[in-house]
Amino acid sequence: MPNSFAVTARSQADPDAVFAALTHAATWPSWSPIDSADVEDGDPGRQQRVGDTRIFRTGRNVSRERIVELVPGRRFVYDNLGGPFRSYRGTVELAPAAGGGTDITWSATFEPKLPLSGGFWRWYLTRFMRGMADGLAVYAG
Repeated sequence: MPNSFAVTARSQADPDAVFAALTHAATWPSWSPIDSADVEDGDPGRQQRVGDTRIFRTGRNVSRERIVELVPGRRFVYDNLGGPFRSYRGTVELAPAAGGGTDITWSATFEPKLPLSGGFWRWYLTRFMRGMADGLAVYAG
């Protein structure tokens, strides 16, 4: 059975500026707990495209994520490839906020490989992604 979480943040920046930070892997270490970001067969400084696989390192942990959907200024969707999950799809939704700026909703559905570990992963990912969403909001403006 899939698990899920969602966190929200608000940025003073417009949705296009927030989207630009999301689609440039090279910016992620500036606004998140990620130590380094690379793109398989690509430049992490260029805007990423659907199908790109990004490699993130945080301490000794390495994760690979493939971008599966991009809607400029509105949506960023990715799949985590491997790690402790049978499946993991993350979505970052961007919406113009009342009074200016952007409302950011970072959510995911996932199925862990280890039975009965969904509660732990939901707790951990909610905390981790709250930091990601807040960092993105501040970095973008």
